[in-house]
Amino acid sequence: MTGLPQWLAGKLPAGARHPGLAIAALGDEKTLARGGFALTSPAFAAGDELDPCFTAKEEDAVAPPLEWSAPPPGSQEIVILVEDASSPGEEPQCHWLVWGLPGQKGKLLEGETPPRTGKNAAGNSEWLLPNPPLGETRHYVFQAFATELPLTTMPGATRAEIVRALTGQVTACAVLPAPFTGTTADDGAPATDDF
Repeated sequence: MTGLPQWLAGKLPAGARHPGLAIAALGDEKTLARGGFALTSPAFAAGDELDPCFTAKEEDAVAPPLEWSAPPPGSQEIVILVEDASSPGEEPQCHWLVWGLPGQKGKLLEGETPPRTGKNAAGNSEWLLPNPPLGETRHYVFQAFATELPLTTMPGATRAEIVRALTGQVTACAVLPAPFTGTTADDGAPATDDF
């Protein structure tokens, strides 16, 4: 595997540099943060540890709230993709795949059901709760893509299908990294994110 492009590596912590991140293939120096496009969360700042309420540590965990600024004029849709940039293998584990969001400034509330979702690494269309092995820190990269045209991909699509649909369509992109360290589960069993 080759490394991340320099324009992206400088925006991510050392542990979050999986070369297979979708943004490495779909974005570039011109589209990253183009026009001030940014992805943020009221629950954590870039680089801050994810709160356990968004992970497998909590029984009723939900997806974190996300907000994005206005994309460049003419953008039709916003796509959110969350990947574990510390996971082994060719592709990072996909934790969430969301699209169908209007191409304007917007947000997803904590636990809100998005318009369209695709399959995560576990094969379902929900927020895949971060669950790293005991003592291991994993780096989750929240990625936002503004698109030139609306996606026609049906709900339940895979990461590969969404990446294909986004190829050549990205008007702007943004990243929001957040680590989480594996802890012992409430029942005393070690947690694990490995499938």
